[in-house]
Amino acid sequence: MTVLILTNDEDVTADMVVVHLNTSGVPVVRLDPADLTYSVALSGEFVHGSFRGHLSSGGRLVSIGGLRSVWLRRPGGPATRAAEPSAWLTEESGQALYGLLRGSGARWMNQPDAAHRARYKPWQLRVAQRCGLPVPATLITTFPRAAREFAERYPDLVVKPVSGVHPQDPPLAVPTSRVPPEADFSSVAHGPTLLQRRIAKRADIRLTAVGDELLAARKATSAEVDPDDVDVRFAESAEPWRPTEVPPRVAESVRSYLTAAGLAYGALDFAEDGDGIWWFLECNQSGQFGFVEVDTGLPIARTIAEWLARPRSEDPVGSGRPDTTAVS
Repeated sequence: MTVLILTNDEDVTADMVVVHLNTSGVPVVRLDPADLTYSVALSGEFVHGSFRGHLSSGGRLVSIGGLRSVWLRRPGGPATRAAEPSAWLTEESGQALYGLLRGSGARWMNQPDAAHRARYKPWQLRVAQRCGLPVPATLITTFPRAAREFAERYPDLVVKPVSGVHPQDPPLAVPTSRVPPEADFSSVAHGPTLLQRRIAKRADIRLTAVGDELLAARKATSAEVDPDDVDVRFAESAEPWRPTEVPPRVAESVRSYLTAAGLAYGALDFAEDGDGIWWFLECNQSGQFGFVEVDTGLPIARTIAEWLARPRSEDPVGSGRPDTTAVS
């Protein structure tokens, strides 16, 4: 049976997993839904209570019923590279592709509905707190007065995007930034603003969860780093990422989070404070892991490949099947 990877052409991180699948002899097809009606085609016929059909990409034909797993990595919008793209064609193509795949019986990393819901930061923080993970005090507002009152209660704040999506094209990362003491919050009226109590961290933690496997890396905060450079992605530091153990209570809470969210994969970011407490910041359901593997040697790509290669009858913890008791 075949592993299907849905992602864009520039996703080099997915290549790391494909290498392991090829080495183990597991058939794999990679395609971008953006290429539907251009270089990707589909067909499905409803017969005896289910759809039977095929996907075609790059001259390769794969049976929808013959899929063991689907990795929803970083796909483009359906049919956005068609000869004559339109919002209507994107909607029709998305309904057709994901509708057929949902009935395939394949295991998902991650199931589309769960992946979509898991993107919302307010929802993430609520679920994380309920699962026992410490969460910094947070405010999302368009009321300047609410922002000023929040700053009075928590004088040391950071500001970050609510969605993580930048309004420019092509997308650019917007760094988490420290809020200056003299900040004028009148501008929050122009768009939702996320303010959060800054954690005086001694390290950043990136925990990559693959099913029931938790692979964590720690990057110590260098004394030479400017205290205003709070975003580890942009702070210049000679400190490398190093493998680290996950405290048992954190591991239990993370697995509870994955179950509640219905996720088989998640890249969770924590700030470790001076007392060793891991403060939950966010969970990216399709977060990058290549930089962590390169620095640490943690076998993340191999672990993902092994999860995808399992027979679809197996349903381990964090399989991507939504928990019926999940927070909604």
